[in-house]
Amino acid sequence: MTSIADIEIPADGTGTGELFEAAPSLNCEMERVIASSGHGLWLSGPSQDAIELALNDASAIGAYSLINSEDDRWLYDIEFEPDAIDVFDLIIEENGTVLSASAANGTWLLSIRFADRESVSSLYDRFDDAGVTPTIVRLFDLEEESHTQCGLTARQYETLVAAIDHGYFEIPREVSMQELSEELDISHQALSERLRRAYRALVTSELNVSEDDTVAPPVPSN
Repeated sequence: MTSIADIEIPADGTGTGELFEAAPSLNCEMERVIASSGHGLWLSGPSQDAIELALNDASAIGAYSLINSEDDRWLYDIEFEPDAIDVFDLIIEENGTVLSASAANGTWLLSIRFADRESVSSLYDRFDDAGVTPTIVRLFDLEEESHTQCGLTARQYETLVAAIDHGYFEIPREVSMQELSEELDISHQALSERLRRAYRALVTSELNVSEDDTVAPPVPSN
């Protein structure tokens, strides 16, 4: 049964530990997909010069390159040295999928999807053996009924998960609606309608409103 684990890990002892030592105000957020041999990390907090100085001085950081920037944060493609503890590679080796990963104040918070709880336990042991003691903040199974808590049908839930996995909601999109419909083996129109119904169900559930609560827009006067 698929499990989701939210785990906190101290950056100290990992490949990013020295970055937080050099720049305590640093914030990191993992880019979901980046085509490279390293990891895409959005870095913010200090100035760009201070960030790159920390990257240059960190012994666990190998090559890095600037990929993108927006506002006061910068996306770097970062490779860790072979002897560094690469949190993300450990997760991949245990067949986990990183749903989200961010760090502040020297602590990583990761949301990871696993095929089963045994994989969660195995990853925990891998971290512990490496001297990085994780804290499991939340662990739950995606039971068959879980999607109904958000008002979604099983197909709507599966479609949204597929859209996330294929990067449909990324900016820019990594897959078109046509490509996603082909992946799901349904028509473009069916996918569009299913997504709209899923959006409505999620918004209605999260805002705790019903059809009776919705207010029709005012009719403009002549």
